[in-house]
Amino acid sequence: QVQLVDPGGGLVQAGGSLRVSCAASGGTLVSYAMAWFRQAPGKEREFVAAILGIPWSGDNTGYGNSVKGRFTISKDNAKNAVYLQMNSLKPDDTAVYYCAGRRSSDRLRYYPGEYDYWGQGTQVTVST
Repeated sequence: QVQLVDPGGGLVQAGGSLRVSCAASGGTLVSYAMAWFRQAPGKEREFVAAILGIPWSGDNTGYGNSVKGRFTISKDNAKNAVYLQMNSLKPDDTAVYYCAGRRSSDRLRYYPGEYDYWGQGTQVTVST
């Protein structure tokens, strides 16, 4: 049973940068598709970014429209971890960020129900 731990949130000023991480135990993420979602108070969980596992064909990363060009998802198979680098942060980016994993990595997936494992979430707050 894979367990995901996603510490690394925090408070940052608008325009700043922050990296959140997600480490796995109980299994290897090499072949897993991984993603980040976020949820702000009173809102539905929103897709942020996804990355495919090995092997893949075509594009191996995808992003939500609201973060495209500002956020970058990456995976370190040696460390069994996935990261989300967030730049040019805005107050609207304030949310609890969750990492998610999916055993099957056939294509990019954008909905929470398509993922098998979840981290506990980490708070990211962007101040004005």
